[in-house]
Amino acid sequence: MVSADVARNIVGIIGNVISFGLFLSPVPTFWRIYKAKDVEEFKPDPYLATLMNCLLWFFYGLPIVHPNSTLVLTINGIGLVIEGAYIIMFIIYAAKNTRWKMLGVLAIEAAFMAAVVAGVLVGAHTHEKRSMIVGILCVIFGSIMYASPLTIMGKVIRTKSVEYMPFFLSLVNFLNGLCWMGYALIKFDIYITIPNALGTIFGLIQLILYGYYYRSTPKKGKIVELPTVLTKNAVTSGDVSVTIEK
Repeated sequence: MVSADVARNIVGIIGNVISFGLFLSPVPTFWRIYKAKDVEEFKPDPYLATLMNCLLWFFYGLPIVHPNSTLVLTINGIGLVIEGAYIIMFIIYAAKNTRWKMLGVLAIEAAFMAAVVAGVLVGAHTHEKRSMIVGILCVIFGSIMYASPLTIMGKVIRTKSVEYMPFFLSLVNFLNGLCWMGYALIKFDIYITIPNALGTIFGLIQLILYGYYYRSTPKKGKIVELPTVLTKNAVTSGDVSVTIEK
């Protein structure tokens, strides 16, 4: 019979693979941004929230805070690099006001993280206390990360379009939350359970919204028939085909 430790490691490895897919899922979005040289209607909120989340979980996984958390440490280290690259590209192509807002948020995150590291290492002298303090912060910011797509979900409902809520991102978000929740439940870790349970719920809501509004999303290259408008210089009649590109 498979022991709890072996089962947890197996689920953790699967979680790492899914999390890696989650970190890579915005690649099509950023390829579109790169080609357009414009961030269009995409929001930076999920990437800023994910960066903060990865910073905290990376700190949580360090041996000086929570020993034997190699899987948590490695995937969040990878996430830091990937999310940093996304944010740099977003800053390059964002409008000036958005760029300054992002830089302001990054400065606040850096200052907050420095305060957390200093406070935990100086004020807490056991693994249990350090794990509790950083774990609570991970719950808070993990929940914020998973809730950050709420701004996009609101846009989907208002516009009845899923153009700016990629399906693959929603799917991997759901699977990631589900897998890490399973990982935390095998040898109960409340700090990993809570944010990933929320991630599972929010991911499921995104998938439901995607299925509901997919048909009403305008398709690229759609042919629209417009009646000819008569002017002083045009007396012909008929229909004009216009291709709408987004």
